[in-house]
Amino acid sequence: MNADDDAVDVRSVARALRAEAERANERRVLVLAGSAERTRERAHDAVDALDVGVAGTTVVGPVDFLPGEHVPQRQAGSLLGSTRDVVVLDCHEALRPNALGRVAGVVDGGGLLLVLAPPIGEWPDRRDGFDEGLAVPPFGLEDVTGHFRQRLVALARAHRGVGIVAVGDPDSEAGSDRLVSDGRTAPPPARPAADVTIPADARFPAAAYEACRTTDQADAVHALESLLDDEAAVVVEADRGRGKSSAAGLAAGSLAARGEDVVVTAAERRGSREVFERARELLDALDADGDHPGEYHLVADAARETMDDASGGSVRFASVADVVASPTDGDVLVVDEAATVPVRRLEATLDADRVAYATTVHGYEGTGRGFDVRFRGRLEDARHDVTEVRLVDPIRYAAGDPVEVWAFRALLLDARPPVDDLVADATPESVAYREFDAEELLADEHLLRETFGSLVLAHYRTEPDDLARLLDAPNLSVHALVHDGHVACVALLAREGDLPEGLRANMYEGGRVKGNMLPDVLTSQLRDEAAAATVGYRVVRIATHHAVRRGGLASHLLDRIRDAVGDDVDWLGSGFGATPGLVDFWRENGYRSVHLSTTRNDASGEYSAIVLDPTSDAGHALLERHGEWFAERVPSVLSDALDDADPDVVRATLRACPADVDVDLGPAAWRTVVGASYGPGLFDVAPAPFRDLAVKHLVDPDGTVGALTDREERLLVRRVLQARSWPTVADALEYVSPGACMRSLGDAFVPLVDAYGTDDALADRDRYRD
Repeated sequence: MNADDDAVDVRSVARALRAEAERANERRVLVLAGSAERTRERAHDAVDALDVGVAGTTVVGPVDFLPGEHVPQRQAGSLLGSTRDVVVLDCHEALRPNALGRVAGVVDGGGLLLVLAPPIGEWPDRRDGFDEGLAVPPFGLEDVTGHFRQRLVALARAHRGVGIVAVGDPDSEAGSDRLVSDGRTAPPPARPAADVTIPADARFPAAAYEACRTTDQADAVHALESLLDDEAAVVVEADRGRGKSSAAGLAAGSLAARGEDVVVTAAERRGSREVFERARELLDALDADGDHPGEYHLVADAARETMDDASGGSVRFASVADVVASPTDGDVLVVDEAATVPVRRLEATLDADRVAYATTVHGYEGTGRGFDVRFRGRLEDARHDVTEVRLVDPIRYAAGDPVEVWAFRALLLDARPPVDDLVADATPESVAYREFDAEELLADEHLLRETFGSLVLAHYRTEPDDLARLLDAPNLSVHALVHDGHVACVALLAREGDLPEGLRANMYEGGRVKGNMLPDVLTSQLRDEAAAATVGYRVVRIATHHAVRRGGLASHLLDRIRDAVGDDVDWLGSGFGATPGLVDFWRENGYRSVHLSTTRNDASGEYSAIVLDPTSDAGHALLERHGEWFAERVPSVLSDALDDADPDVVRATLRACPADVDVDLGPAAWRTVVGASYGPGLFDVAPAPFRDLAVKHLVDPDGTVGALTDREERLLVRRVLQARSWPTVADALEYVSPGACMRSLGDAFVPLVDAYGTDDALADRDRYRD
């Protein structure tokens, strides 16, 4: 129903939408569009008319204008895992897409989401606090577009279940409130809950199944019974609101009732509260039925949360850091919201004998793809017998809920690349190079979904904010290879640098500059104030469709990008969580490493590498000075902040370093090295010259390539550069003893002496040969 000229009472509209939502066990959205003051007044009237109570209402926004809970948009994530009857999202100062996605997930079945917005026709053209974050230097706020909100408004106008009221201003001609769309859908009444059947071979208590809300959830609990067996892993996968954490909680309670010590972990402690609530409810039910010894107690304070059961079992929380340090502490490990845990930390959980992973497919707060992109393969290669189950049916609201459909579409939470068959024949010869502008993506929903879906699957974590950046940020551009009209490979580029002198000085003195990652690192961390005067394109993400990976498309796309934009900038570059394969990929495409971060990437859990491919004289000068500086400082960094870096990452990163490393050892240093490699000398007497030679070998592209085995090079990294102890290195590299490890290190320096030794060093070598 559209009724642009009809005056309405907001109270009546809100009551009608809420009544329909309750009848169908769905949610509804009501957009109140107008001035900030008037829409807040109308929201107050609407909430008052709904009579939901203070505990059931939350305001998310800058102003606390209603009784009850108030949360800033930036902290909307704190609501995840809880439910509300009514949530008011105030967008007058800013619309943060992440906050919209999160609050949509908080509204319970039968509930209402109130969105307060500027006048609906003006909203896309206004710039707000979120847009200020997109205006990265040297671009200004006037360069930011409003395409994301333009699309959001169009979908709100057209989508079922979303009502819109234009709130009038008594001081203007449009004094009354007008109904733009009533949002009602006339749905059938909600279906009764499905009967859950207890499996004939169930090993968990019947009460665990009786507590399930859907057949899907019962199937998940049944799958989690595998945790009763040794070397078992269970993956419970679902969109939000399907009850995966509840299923994990029922399993945890069942295990505790059998005397098991269950450790629950999550990226944040509050994220696991559903697991504990359901475990506690189950233990209560078992106690009431007399099927259980009872008398468990719950400890829930700022430091820990534990349920100890009279049977000797327990359910207790441990931080991810504690689990990584002691993954075998406990009988069973439950990783809740596994998609939010960095892959490197997930790998440590594989040391647990029995482990369950509850992971979100399309989270309202964003999609964490590290679990699918990188961890699944490692889980399959582990010793565990893996059981997987996926929950589809929602629990908190009816299937087909229009607010879920609207939120998924508006935020592209379920965006996917094209199906395999459409691009399976793509080759570098068959594809066309395209650069998409935001208007083109906005006009073609299929193209937008394919592009964004490809970028989602390529990265560890993609959020709704990223969709707005893609459509509105002035520094970003999208480049793709298209096969028969479908995206086969795509790259997102950010233009960086070209910063004015005053801003460069501010960065050098400690100031932060948005959206200029590579110039920021080179200037603030590596102390090169001139770096930000150059201009380049950083490859933020690059993704090849999985059906045509390893077919050369990503390299072809980088070549085409260089041809298209290389003459306009000084460099192309990238920064990424370093793995040997990724570093080698960039090296093979002409990108050279100039930095390895000293802290791990929050998303990937890896140390981040920075690589550059110069396209001008200024770019070549930048690469040369930072390549030389990287090689010069890397020995001291590896023995300190990077002493736990993967030796294969170190090897790959140094192999990609463009430095021309000089070995300038004095006679005494050479005698020490020659003595340790050809004679009875010892590395431990003077490690410094060995470090110089190790860096020379690992960086040198020609001099000693192939002279050492992979294990010998890892030995150089672990013992010589990272200064790990002999027993630690011998164990890590599987030498039979520290003594064997020592002898192998001496052997590893033999070809380095032969290749780089001075005349005096070679004469000393020949002395041992005679």
